[in-house]
Amino acid sequence: MKKTYISLLSILMLSASSLNAQTKETQQADKLFKRFEYVAAAEEYLKIAEKGKADSYVFKQLADSYFNMFNAAEASKWYARAVESEQDAETYYRYAQMLKAQGKYEEANKQMQQFAAKAPADQRAKDFKANPNYLPKLLDKQKQFEVKSLDINSDKSDFGAVLYQDQLFFASARNAARKTYGWNDEPYLDVYKATHNVDGTITNPEPVTELNSKWHDGPVTISADGKTMYFASESFKEKSFEKDKSINSKLSQVNLFKATNTNGKWTNITPLPFNSNTYSTSNPSLSKDGKTLYFSSNMPGSIGGIDIWKVAVNEDGSFGTPENLGSKVNTEGNESFPFISEDNKTLYFASSGRQGFGGYDVFAYNMASGEAVNMGKPVNSEKDDFAFTFNTEKNLGFLSSNRSGVDNIFLATPVCGVEVITIVTDAKTGAILANAKVAIVDDKKNVIATEMSNAKGEVTYYVECNKSYTIQAAKDGYESNTFPVAASKGPKATVNAPLNPIDVIVTETEVILKPIYFEYNKSNITAEGAFELDKLVQVMQNNPNMVILAKSHTDSRGSDTYNMNLSDRRAKSTVQYIISKGISKDRISGKGMGESEPKEDCKENCSEEQHALNRRSEFLIVKK
Repeated sequence: MKKTYISLLSILMLSASSLNAQTKETQQADKLFKRFEYVAAAEEYLKIAEKGKADSYVFKQLADSYFNMFNAAEASKWYARAVESEQDAETYYRYAQMLKAQGKYEEANKQMQQFAAKAPADQRAKDFKANPNYLPKLLDKQKQFEVKSLDINSDKSDFGAVLYQDQLFFASARNAARKTYGWNDEPYLDVYKATHNVDGTITNPEPVTELNSKWHDGPVTISADGKTMYFASESFKEKSFEKDKSINSKLSQVNLFKATNTNGKWTNITPLPFNSNTYSTSNPSLSKDGKTLYFSSNMPGSIGGIDIWKVAVNEDGSFGTPENLGSKVNTEGNESFPFISEDNKTLYFASSGRQGFGGYDVFAYNMASGEAVNMGKPVNSEKDDFAFTFNTEKNLGFLSSNRSGVDNIFLATPVCGVEVITIVTDAKTGAILANAKVAIVDDKKNVIATEMSNAKGEVTYYVECNKSYTIQAAKDGYESNTFPVAASKGPKATVNAPLNPIDVIVTETEVILKPIYFEYNKSNITAEGAFELDKLVQVMQNNPNMVILAKSHTDSRGSDTYNMNLSDRRAKSTVQYIISKGISKDRISGKGMGESEPKEDCKENCSEEQHALNRRSEFLIVKK
């Protein structure tokens, strides 16, 4: 049903060329198709196909009918027949979209190659050529929201939800008493509202009767003070339409209207001045300050079929001239369902023209940087995902999707996460260090991930809220180091990671590392020990003639003989680790010292901390 609000006119334009091939045999089906009665049109085209009289024109019309109903399986079936003959570029693009909607990405890429060959100047083709295998990276995106279907959904289309205070407004085709719409055999849309309760449940959906007409109505946007609403309806409301004698029909457009709240009722419904009966204006979203109205339209000046536009709302209630948001948002495909965040920093919108999982995907456009980013799964799926809105006060989002077979509304709850940005620099000069090895470690000392710093010296990790972490940073020629990441609720944490050049830890007689501690009564190298020993490996790689004696010590617990054997095992473990990193065995040797050279000579009165200090390894330079 949301396709009604993506465009009526754009479907006409895209279908105009194919209608040239209509014959007497297809006359009835073509008439239904042109009237947007796709269910009935598909039935008529199928009759022709079953008689064995179908050609590539009928196959394409069948495919387009199912495309407009978002029946991906049937659309793909008939597009496959249609492209046995030469088709226009957009047909291959649509075929690819329907294949992606079924998770058939390899097959979709083959059709995108055909599309790109026919329309090389199209930005969608350029994006595909630049990054045809984008999906793995998209799948690796950090999950931003938990998504679940609302209990108030019906078995008909429900979409376009926006939460104002404790009321959730949305569009729905659930009113069975309404006339059905031939596009998908569902009743016409009405505006509904439901109650958002204190316990988080959403109940009691009911129609907003004063807004609803006998045509499509909704979705809506409401001003911050609750006094003004903008909503979509049809130009029939103003007796504005175009007559098409060839199909004996009156064709309306989706238009925008304004209403004011008077004693709890929406009154004074008036059309916006930039409406037209030759193009659509729909899916409004008002900025929190009430000064800018965002909407979707295929008005002149659009880049693709449907674009995102904005218009100034003046203090006297008049409107400025609508402005297209340009190519950083819009593509040659369709962009619709804008929603502007309360801080005016992020514009959410749905796009079929950008790289995604299939159908429409939701994107977040950063108003400052001018970058639009796919919101990843589970916000997006292989189906149509659109109409994302977010209420900052309640910290809740709402999403519309046909992933369950019909347009439904989903609750989108933010995943509490922290974006940890590590910046690696030279501690002496402050210079950025690219290609540094940066690992993030949890509070149980598990390495979660390891990445290399980029040209800005940065590595970004997304981690859970309210947990502490440690950053380990290392680079050839520099002393490795660790940096704490304090537990926080996010959304961001910046960790400065200055590394000292490696020469600061090399003296005339020894290489000074942080102590290579061992666990009590054990000789295996720990993760912390390996992190320190890697520094020694770096020094020896930079000084190929250097020879090292590793001395291993124990604490005073246990017998002299036992401690000597334990320290010898520890020395051998240390030597074996260095050799495993590519250092010649002729350049490293080890010696167990037992408890003979305590760092803390506390005899029988050592604390646990003093015992730990005595369990250590030291690295003497035998030869430089």
